[in-house]
Amino acid sequence: MSDTTVSLRRKINSAGELQSVVRTMKALAASSIEQYEKSVRALADYDRTVDLGLCAFFRECGPTAPTEKGKRPADAAVIGAVVFGSDQGLVGQFNDVIADYAVKALRTQPGIYQVWAVGERVHARLAEAGLPLKGCFSVPNSVKAITPLVGQILVECESCDILSEVAELHLFYNGPSADAVYAPVSQRLLPLDQAWRDKLVALPWPTGNLPEVVGTGPATLRALIREYLFVSIFRACAESLASENASRLAAMQRAEKNIDELLEELTRTFHRLRQSGIDEELFDVLAGYELLAKDTAARHTSLHERTRS
Repeated sequence: MSDTTVSLRRKINSAGELQSVVRTMKALAASSIEQYEKSVRALADYDRTVDLGLCAFFRECGPTAPTEKGKRPADAAVIGAVVFGSDQGLVGQFNDVIADYAVKALRTQPGIYQVWAVGERVHARLAEAGLPLKGCFSVPNSVKAITPLVGQILVECESCDILSEVAELHLFYNGPSADAVYAPVSQRLLPLDQAWRDKLVALPWPTGNLPEVVGTGPATLRALIREYLFVSIFRACAESLASENASRLAAMQRAEKNIDELLEELTRTFHRLRQSGIDEELFDVLAGYELLAKDTAARHTSLHERTRS
């Protein structure tokens, strides 16, 4: 059925309301991106402080200082993984990209898997891929909510003995990319190998004063490593959230472009249909006028002839 001016006006109003919603979501996404990017930049100083603390410890106690007592046999090594996704939609292929990346990376490593998902949508995607999932965390909705999430992740990892010396802990998340909106990233946090310790020992000390380690060696090292894990997981979560909102912003920009094109087409059709209706009314008026003029002329002629006779 062809559109009428009334139905077109209704469609134009609906598209205008949808455009307003999309613009609001764009503003919220842009604001969230700035919020999470600022948190990552602010975290850099704290990360530097933790690295210097580990540097001081390994310089004083030796880079080969053990992190935990006891070892697990290599054939029973546990591979822990935390995959950051989203709880909400309108993010395009955000969850599919990181889920496929994590599945491909984990399946190349033999061991006992302990996988946690951050976000219901990526949890469902990982479950479909057949990964053994230990649990699902809710995605933080603000910077302040990231810290409790990191605490929950560390507690879960510790309860499953992921923080032992031979266990592995991997992070998978989408991070900002210069070539695209985001790109999948993997980071291995554990085990803390000798190369990682040597790199910390080689860090230049920022002052001329010699550092001093306070407290017992193992307890201090465990505290520093816990802070190192906290900073790493916090940064991964913040970058994932920034990428999620960047993906949503890109989706809203595409939606806004499509709505603009639709509004332009609807408005053009509305004006064309309205003009067509006006033209038809004018033609009817002209046709009626011409018919009335002919009828009037015929009456005058008939009257004139009767008068002459």
